[in-house]
Amino acid sequence: MEVQSSNNGGGHSSFSSLRVYLNSLSSTPSRLARRAVSVSTSSEETSRVRAVSGEQMRRTLRWYDLIGLGIGGMVGAGVFVTTGRASRLYAGPSIVVSYAVAGLCALLSAFCYTEFAVHLPVAGGAFSYIRTTFGEFPAFFTGMNLVADYVMSNAAVSRSFTAYLGTAFGISTSRWRFVVSSLPEGFNEIDPVAVVVVLAITVIICCSTRESSKVNMIMTAFHIAFIVFVIVMGFLKGDSKNLTAPAKAEHPSGFFPFGAAGVFNGAAMVYLSYIGYDAVSTMAEEVQNPVKDIPVGVSGQARYMCVIGRSRVVPACFAKIHPRTSTPVNASAFLGIFTALLALFTDLNILLNLVSIGTLFVFYMVANALIFRRYVPVGPTKPWPTLTFLTLFSIFSLVFTLVWKLAPQGKVKAFMLGASAVVAIATVLIFQHVVPQANKPELWGVPFMPWTPCVSIFLNIFLLGSLDAPSYVRFGYFSGLIVIVYLFYGVHASSDAEANGSFGVKEDGQALKELTEV
Repeated sequence: MEVQSSNNGGGHSSFSSLRVYLNSLSSTPSRLARRAVSVSTSSEETSRVRAVSGEQMRRTLRWYDLIGLGIGGMVGAGVFVTTGRASRLYAGPSIVVSYAVAGLCALLSAFCYTEFAVHLPVAGGAFSYIRTTFGEFPAFFTGMNLVADYVMSNAAVSRSFTAYLGTAFGISTSRWRFVVSSLPEGFNEIDPVAVVVVLAITVIICCSTRESSKVNMIMTAFHIAFIVFVIVMGFLKGDSKNLTAPAKAEHPSGFFPFGAAGVFNGAAMVYLSYIGYDAVSTMAEEVQNPVKDIPVGVSGQARYMCVIGRSRVVPACFAKIHPRTSTPVNASAFLGIFTALLALFTDLNILLNLVSIGTLFVFYMVANALIFRRYVPVGPTKPWPTLTFLTLFSIFSLVFTLVWKLAPQGKVKAFMLGASAVVAIATVLIFQHVVPQANKPELWGVPFMPWTPCVSIFLNIFLLGSLDAPSYVRFGYFSGLIVIVYLFYGVHASSDAEANGSFGVKEDGQALKELTEV
């Protein structure tokens, strides 16, 4: 039973009263069937949906701003936070190999992001890319995971700032924090300094994108200079024996003290360091020339929340752009406060593992979406050949990962790994020769299709297999929360928007003209 109560100019509303909302819940199955896999078009994402925000974001950024934002997200959020921990716990000196593995995985994901960002330059990033391929619910699930990644990575950075600040002044971190014994382990160290840092950055972000970019450029230049200083001092003062002999005899030694498993475990943790290019894609509405600048360039959490609000699966107030600052103030303020609360009490190690699992999952989804976009024709069609291939390839990649992770060493393990790899490669070859590309990119495209996104899919699954079990338990709880929010709010709000005519399109040519005008 559809509900037709209104508090919005005669339109449909499922939330006008408790009675109306309870009645609307009875329509959940039919609404879910219609909306969960409903796909928006590129022109819809860049026109009618974007109009929900009212004011438009100003196009004030150029390619060098994007490079600064991307590098700033990497050297700020990742290098200073994850390197020491990953090296000490997992990789040892082979942390450099861990960074190379994570970098290769990130490079392939960046290719996938760039093709989408050039042809769909809106602030939604992965959310918009998946909404135009797999539909509303997969996009919502992916987008909320990425919002959570940004929130938790920022909370992690702010907590690590406290430790660095204490070291700079020669004061123990325990002097900056206090313990609440009644809270569970991992959530009982209260960090007020981290809260102050997050709220201060949130104010800057709310004021102006251009000013935020200037602050970021200054901080990034300082960070790069500091990294160069550490590298130079390492070569001048370092002892090569540290690469083979531990400081304490009881510790593992050698360049690979924890073996190949340690390298990949370290790669999964330091993958946070490469989240910066994802932030670049969310700035597409604020770039003067997205078609040219994004491929050169590739503080996104609020932009994601803004675009998810435009789709109505979260309250539309998050989509609003402030008329004076031209920034998503509501989304920035809400997520800033939420980040501050997490930074107040959550242990750094818990935050880092949750960020890694969410980020790898999102990049896995984007790689799948790119293959779907290239090989499934626009309009009424049968996508099953491509969907079957994506499912099979993911299964074979998962089998390889599980064998690598769980099987005991020996000839049987080597045979199973080889067989899984051969089957996966054969599957790609068959797909490449049987299913033709339906949509060739006009402006910029990922080379060597479908091999590039397939390798990205495999590496993301493989690194996901390197994370610990508690991370998956927490990820499961969070995923359940996302599903609940969609079932009890998102699907009904988007159904109301559909009934009210909020989803519509412009002509593709007009939309492209608006996007490429400088």
